[in-house]
Amino acid sequence: MSHKVHPKIFRIGNRSDWKSRGFYGKNFPKYLEEDYVIRKFLNKKMGDTGIEEVEIRRSPTEIAIIIHSSRPGLIIGRGGEGIKKVKEELETMLKKKGFKLEKKIKIEVKEVKDPWSSASVAAKEITKQLERRMPYRRVLKQSMSKITANKDVKGVRIEVAGRLNGVEISRTEHMQEGNLPRHTIRADMDYAFEEAYCKFGVIGVKVLIYKGEKFEKEYAGTKES
Repeated sequence: MSHKVHPKIFRIGNRSDWKSRGFYGKNFPKYLEEDYVIRKFLNKKMGDTGIEEVEIRRSPTEIAIIIHSSRPGLIIGRGGEGIKKVKEELETMLKKKGFKLEKKIKIEVKEVKDPWSSASVAAKEITKQLERRMPYRRVLKQSMSKITANKDVKGVRIEVAGRLNGVEISRTEHMQEGNLPRHTIRADMDYAFEEAYCKFGVIGVKVLIYKGEKFEKEYAGTKES
């Protein structure tokens, strides 16, 4: 029996860090649930803004939420009105869910310069096209060409599974190009999984992007060669 390990979890502690970090203490289960609810709300609220990831940093006085997006202007809005509205809606939602806002919430938005070099953004774009009932082979080919056009990308694999094109029997199809050293810890491997909710069922989308090896690690705010 084989055991599959998440590519990002496999590298945490060596060349990547947790997306939630800070002061959790004895309230770890409650804060962890709060982090999950915050991420779920932001991804649902701003699904069309190309969100790559949501980082949460907890200090003794505040909760810093860092949103990495390919379209930061849509989130911030004119004069920062958009981000203020999102913050108000987030606080209202947390109160309704029964969470006590003991710390001040601060939201920061960072731009993703190369959206198609991000596995998360690419997977979301693919799911959007599949939900519009576009042929999956055309979607995969177009996505592969856009991803591989980036100089930093050394290899890519896109996999889709489900009732492809609405056929009766579900199956798994994939396209792959370049190198994918999945067992090498120093390899800069970006992975994402998304689901396309179509009329005939759910189609799963996996995207794996290899961006070369990195011998210098950046962990917990320090750099070591």
